[in-house]
Amino acid sequence: MFLDRMIEDINSAMKKDPAAKSVSEIVLCYPGVHALWFHRVAHFFYNRKMYTIARVISHFARFLTGVEIHPGANIGRRVFIDHGMGVVIGETSEVGDDSLIYKGVVLGGTSLEKGKRHPTLGKNVVVGSNSCVLGPIKIGDGARIGSGSVVIKDVPSGATVVGVPGKIVEKKTAEKLELDFEHGNLPDPVADVVKIMLKMQHELEQRLGAIEKDHNIKARPIFHDYEEKAAEELPDDK
Repeated sequence: MFLDRMIEDINSAMKKDPAAKSVSEIVLCYPGVHALWFHRVAHFFYNRKMYTIARVISHFARFLTGVEIHPGANIGRRVFIDHGMGVVIGETSEVGDDSLIYKGVVLGGTSLEKGKRHPTLGKNVVVGSNSCVLGPIKIGDGARIGSGSVVIKDVPSGATVVGVPGKIVEKKTAEKLELDFEHGNLPDPVADVVKIMLKMQHELEQRLGAIEKDHNIKARPIFHDYEEKAAEELPDDK
């Protein structure tokens, strides 16, 4: 059982990390894979209510790998934690099969209440670097969370979320879900709003210019007053 899962983890790392060159490299040098192996042992003891032993194992794994996975978390098959440093996965978190988690990701809680308080990730979910997914929310199959995002609401299957707080910027149908995730090509909703505002301003300036021309109104350039005021506030060089 454990050996079969280890082989799956190695194959998953080879598939999801183009830098992986050999099986021996993954076995010896991949802390994200090591963290999953330690977690599997800790989870075994946790399910048998041997909580102290489970926490000691997870604490030792954190010391070696930089990845903190609570032994109570449920991690699916073929999950890959890339690089891993700074990843924190809370006690009631659930991570679906074939998901990909980058460094610095936090699957955290938002309350001190007992019970379900951490996220549930579906299958084939990608969580970008330094993202926070907080609370007992659900992230649908094939969802993508952009780097540095903070997600506090449910995300439907196939959606791409970016920003603080996270906003849905793209949706895919079930037939188009895939693991590829181009972090550098993610939409920027803030930049899109700024572009729209600049376009509206340009159109208003054109309409105002046409009105001034039709009514023979002579007006100083729009920035003339600001230039004069800035010149008055400059310190005297003499």
